[in-house]
Amino acid sequence: FHSQPSYTKTQHPLTMGFLKKAFRDVFEDKKPKELKADIRMISGCEDAQTSADVSNVASFCLPDPAGRAGGACTSTMLNLLYKDHQDTREDMSFVEVLNKMRESLQERGFTQIPQMSASAPIDVNVPFDLVPNEATGTRRALLIGINYVGHDQGVLSGCHNDVLNMVEYIKSVHGFEDENITVLLDDGEHESPTKANIMAAYQKIVSQAEAGDSLFCHYSGHGCKIRDDDKGEEEDGFDEALVPVDYTTAGLIRDDDLFDIVIKPMPDGAHLFCLFDCCHSGTILDLPYLFKADGTMEVMEIDDSFDFKKLLGKFGQLAEGFFD
Repeated sequence: FHSQPSYTKTQHPLTMGFLKKAFRDVFEDKKPKELKADIRMISGCEDAQTSADVSNVASFCLPDPAGRAGGACTSTMLNLLYKDHQDTREDMSFVEVLNKMRESLQERGFTQIPQMSASAPIDVNVPFDLVPNEATGTRRALLIGINYVGHDQGVLSGCHNDVLNMVEYIKSVHGFEDENITVLLDDGEHESPTKANIMAAYQKIVSQAEAGDSLFCHYSGHGCKIRDDDKGEEEDGFDEALVPVDYTTAGLIRDDDLFDIVIKPMPDGAHLFCLFDCCHSGTILDLPYLFKADGTMEVMEIDDSFDFKKLLGKFGQLAEGFFD
């Protein structure tokens, strides 16, 4: 016989599960109204991981790729979603998509772990949907790809292709229309993904959103971790950040910036789906619920490391007494 592990009353797995559910229920009942939009994000890796740029995406078998190079996360996800769309049998669930992404990445020698976070707990065992059935309004998209053309270091090769491949997918499969799609690329032809342009594009797509609309945002480029400048808000002492093409002069776009211009102003009833194919992107939108495709999770749970005090502070609320 194996000896049974010893737990304190509050450490027993059943008790811990009950406490998590009770905590979640209180939070959902009292959380700020600004956080009641349907916001979901898939990131290509955990905060501590890097994301791969692939020189030849032929093995991902995309139907009509824009070029040879691409991001491992974007290419893997598109490969699976196209297959799922063409298969007339039952659609893959969120869990299946994320786990298959992980398996596909592992087969190609990549260690990054895809994960999904959300503003509210969702059933990750239901069919995957980029555009929910209840999103009957306008479909708008913002896609940003940065290869850092002309830079002395950090040049990438696949981010433009990621965006062009994703544009083709959302148009052909989900019916997004050209007039509602904004593309930023540092290719000399599209609007440049400078810090100012990226911030303005995010603000514009959010300001246009209404209840029932479906928004899709995709970023492919560099991500990084920098020292938290906000009095130790981050558990690990670092902010996650996007790297615009003019980062050497304009600076980075921190997770706090994204929260302020994307998450807080998102109207209730709108649906936002984000894909971040960049390094250190796991919690870049600071959302409280998490599913990680690392083989340890079966359902979406409150992120154990999530800082609710930080979240409430963003809305001017005090954490003291919130969960009483």
